[in-house]
Amino acid sequence: MKRHLTRAVVSGFVVTLLAGCNQQPAAQNGGRTVKSEVSAMALHPQSVAITADLPGRISANLVAEVRPQVGGIIRSRNFKEGSEVRAGDVLYEIDPASFQASYDSAVAALQKAEGAVPNAQARLDRYKGLSAQNAVSQQNADDAQATLVQARADVASAKAALETARINLDYTKIRAPISGRVDASTVTVGALVTAEQTTALTTIRQLDPINVDVTQSSTNLLRFRRAVEEGRLKTSGDNVSVRLTLEDGTQYKESGTLEFAEAAVAETVGTLNVRATFPNPGRVLLPGMYVRATIQEGVAENSFLVPQRAVTRNTKGEPIAFFVSADGKIQQRVLTVQRSIGNSWLVGNGIEEGDRVVVEGIQRVRDGQEVNVALVTVDDASGNLEQASATGASQSAQLSKANGADKGAVTGSTN
Repeated sequence: MKRHLTRAVVSGFVVTLLAGCNQQPAAQNGGRTVKSEVSAMALHPQSVAITADLPGRISANLVAEVRPQVGGIIRSRNFKEGSEVRAGDVLYEIDPASFQASYDSAVAALQKAEGAVPNAQARLDRYKGLSAQNAVSQQNADDAQATLVQARADVASAKAALETARINLDYTKIRAPISGRVDASTVTVGALVTAEQTTALTTIRQLDPINVDVTQSSTNLLRFRRAVEEGRLKTSGDNVSVRLTLEDGTQYKESGTLEFAEAAVAETVGTLNVRATFPNPGRVLLPGMYVRATIQEGVAENSFLVPQRAVTRNTKGEPIAFFVSADGKIQQRVLTVQRSIGNSWLVGNGIEEGDRVVVEGIQRVRDGQEVNVALVTVDDASGNLEQASATGASQSAQLSKANGADKGAVTGSTN
């Protein structure tokens, strides 16, 4: 029994010794540290255009409601509804018969008044000569003078009446006060209209140029002015450029200029109105359309843009990013994010010239870890990686596949 026990112990020792010899090379191979592969982008300061994206509505530059200034029967309508008209075009014609008669009567009255002036003048001249010879009384001379003055006043009155008749006759042709697009007519031929009626016959809107009225919060205005005062933002003066995004998401091809901002803030909502003017040759913009206006407020010089896919948040909710140091180690930094610019964040501090920020492989690294780096660039318009460097060429085939999933995870974490 003792012999069997000793033999078993010896056998177990031999097996253990052989197993240790076999595992020693494996342990030595497993002791090698495999560096993670990451893609990083080198950051450089640049001048960044700071914009404000504001909601707005389109409004016509000029609006004119067409109303008659004399009463009568509409004899003709001389425009096509929805067409373009020019200032001075005859839109409607009112039956001019009665106004023509009044005009002719005023002409005759003027001629009669003018005919009395020479007779009164001759009578005064004759009385003046006789009065010098004491052949007539001074009263007769004074009466002749008064008659001449009255005749001249009658002429002036007749001229005014003639001008009034001419104006009323001209008003029978209702003309376009401005150039623009005319709306539908509210009356038809044969309708009776009256002077200065409340119902407009039609409306004309000038669509080129056209206005865009947007609203901006007073908080953003104060933040903008503070940035200018602190020197973080340089304005472009009065020449402020504005771009439009239409309701369907497309960009309007023409750029506009900022005209003015109201000097008062609405008490109920804390906003103020800002107006911009745009050229509208193709009549794409119509009054009442909803748009989003992108106003260039200024330029932030020597600023850094960090791709949004490179920024996450820590447990405190602070925005962080991973950087690769000169010795190839990961550094985690807390950033000061000011605002979003396209698919990037405008960072106030925490970055220096030439710093390399990790844009792919964030989930596989930690602070202080050594990594292999492939330098890439990020397209700010799409947020995708492109132009891999020579050291990262082996990963270029995998970039497009990784872009979708990695970008979605990182962007969501920045909200």
